[in-house]
Amino acid sequence: MKKYIPLIIALLALLAPVFTPSCANTTQAPSGGKKDTIPPVIVNIKPLPGATSFPLEKGKIVFEFDEYVNIKTATDIFLSPPLEKKPKAKVVGRSVVVTFENPLEPNTTYTLNLNSAIVDNNEGNKFPGFTYVFSTGEQIDSMFITGTVLDCNTLAPVKGATVMLYKDHSDSAVFLKRPYAAGRTDDWGYFVLPYIQDTLYRVYAIKDAGNDNIYSPDADRVAFIDSLVRPEWKVADSIPELLKYDMTDTLGCQERRSQYELKVFRERPSKQYIVNKVRTSPRSAYITFMAPDAWIDSLWFGGYPADRVISQFNLQQDSLELWLNDRRPAPDTLHLFVNYRKTDTLGVMKPELEHIKLVMDPEVKKNYSKSRRRNLKHEDTICVYTLKAEPEMVETDGYVLEFKNPIIYEKFDSLQFRYVNPKQKEFKDKVAIEVDSLNLRKYNIRPKVKLQPGFEYFLKVPARSFQDIYGYWCDSTEVKVALPTDETLSLLNATITGVDRKFIVDLLDEKRTKVIRSYIIDKDCTLSFPYLKAGRYSLRIADDGNRNSLVDTGDLLAHRQPEQVLFVKFGESEYLDVLKSAELEQTIDLSTLFEKR
Repeated sequence: MKKYIPLIIALLALLAPVFTPSCANTTQAPSGGKKDTIPPVIVNIKPLPGATSFPLEKGKIVFEFDEYVNIKTATDIFLSPPLEKKPKAKVVGRSVVVTFENPLEPNTTYTLNLNSAIVDNNEGNKFPGFTYVFSTGEQIDSMFITGTVLDCNTLAPVKGATVMLYKDHSDSAVFLKRPYAAGRTDDWGYFVLPYIQDTLYRVYAIKDAGNDNIYSPDADRVAFIDSLVRPEWKVADSIPELLKYDMTDTLGCQERRSQYELKVFRERPSKQYIVNKVRTSPRSAYITFMAPDAWIDSLWFGGYPADRVISQFNLQQDSLELWLNDRRPAPDTLHLFVNYRKTDTLGVMKPELEHIKLVMDPEVKKNYSKSRRRNLKHEDTICVYTLKAEPEMVETDGYVLEFKNPIIYEKFDSLQFRYVNPKQKEFKDKVAIEVDSLNLRKYNIRPKVKLQPGFEYFLKVPARSFQDIYGYWCDSTEVKVALPTDETLSLLNATITGVDRKFIVDLLDEKRTKVIRSYIIDKDCTLSFPYLKAGRYSLRIADDGNRNSLVDTGDLLAHRQPEQVLFVKFGESEYLDVLKSAELEQTIDLSTLFEKR
């Protein structure tokens, strides 16, 4: 039977109306070997693609295959325009029968996309997908649009996003109504919405957590096109964008034309309230808020003076760490009072005093119990800290000193910094101290002398230089560091021009998951990226127009896109190939780079 597959496909294409290229979009894998690797193939469809006057109720579509099949992923069967209830599909013999639980709309063109929902019964070979078109009216709409959905921060393609078209141009439509037409993005973030009317649309994309084709701000990520969109391209036979592709066919997938680019982002939550509370130790806890930029007027612990509370927000100001600077034994339950701006039932931000009970977790309590104290280790009775210095980062970050708990006494002038040159002659010098802006327990200690290759640098923290909120004093330690001596390491100098506002510049690894070095700039400069191992790197530049050192998200109702993120192109590639022992010079004009987009 398999050898007749090409003939069957050709006959089916001839039977179908000329305006339905979907008949030709079933692909076939080559056969070979004993194992069956050929996916199932459609040999008949009732009614044929392009059917008109399809019944509004009790209609069904039968897809007959050349072998027995199973429905592996029913959620991959997608109807556009979507109904309240999804289509039902069942296997009958060698056929898949699709029915509809809700009445269809009159005079409407529908597309039913089987995607990769179906596999054969024996080997599980995946059916490559098929787009079936029919109309409840007398004609098939004939326009289509294409595009790509990307993550706003990484610019990675977003698979499985729902792209939605609305003829209702009001801002509320995406929150309240199902779209006029919809489709899903593939592995490349690519979408095509075929067989649509020639009219103006609002275009959105969402990562639909509720799978209901309606945007939910608290659960979904969203993207939108700023202006109204009118389709320019008409459906015809053999249009590459309408064919089904193997997602591993890189060349074929990349050659598809993409008219629009949408970047998904998560909106700031519309409501503000405390969502979580955790007691982390007898004298520490944290609370988290629903939305960033929490506005706290005052807070205190019951039974303790307000000035005994040490607190620190994270950069987004949606998580607050708390410590109690008091030597008295802490009770099992701390009573925290927070006077902050909370969203009421009418959606208005109003001052509210909230009483939060912070109960000691039994496991935490056990670690601080009397029996535990009878078996104290040395680290349980000292001010715990870490002192680190990385050879590749010491020139910019210096030594990093971080305490487990906030300190209430410090003697930074007791720190001892010395260095030894290649001739083993020792020198002493001074250091500069900088508190980390996001972590009050963390300090960067930078030598004032210029660091040189071949020298060894030592920083010593003497005993009893620091005392934490538990009254414990620190032990002594010394850390040695030297600049890397590996001659295979490389240097990148990036000269940045056209800087007319604040930008965040990050050098990333090949997978774009790790930031190697990061700079915040607001004027033309040359950035140095030393000690790079041979490999591939990306240079990401984010527009920080509001100068808050964050890449801000968008706002759908305000029609504000997220702050722009771009990757620098090195020739035709978005990756920089660094060889061993190389010194690279790159000039990047940000005015040109961001103007193109």
